[in-house]
Amino acid sequence: MNPEQLPLKDFHLPEPVGWWPPALGWWLLLLLVPLLIILGFWLYKKITRRTALRSARNILCQIKRDASQDGWQAVAQISVLLRRTAISCYPRAQAASLTGQDWLQFLDRPFSEPRFATELGQQLLEAPYRRQRSGELPVDALLQLCEDWLKALQRNST
Repeated sequence: MNPEQLPLKDFHLPEPVGWWPPALGWWLLLLLVPLLIILGFWLYKKITRRTALRSARNILCQIKRDASQDGWQAVAQISVLLRRTAISCYPRAQAASLTGQDWLQFLDRPFSEPRFATELGQQLLEAPYRRQRSGELPVDALLQLCEDWLKALQRNST
């Protein structure tokens, strides 16, 4: 039999696979990557805030236990601790540039009534910068106020 006389047709290759529509795996990847990025950012912020609060509580306990410092040094350390904790827990643009009454009002945000914007809170603004250090400072009340502030931040972060 002569092959040229057979009624055979030439074979045809299928059309190449197009890029659209993408397979299901690509759609899932398109959804999962942004979700994982958002989740990672959220976890980072939460862990950073929790670590900052834990460190602040530890430093506050050290300030309470340190008997070698006077009240003026303790108030200065409390002021630094509040500033560092606020910068760690809030966006830097919100907390870093505040001074005076604005700073005290910022510290009062977790509370329903003003606690820092009182005479006690004024000690945080004035005591570290006084030249004449005479009289006693309400260190215990400031320590308790700082502890209450840290607890309020902890409640607000969960």
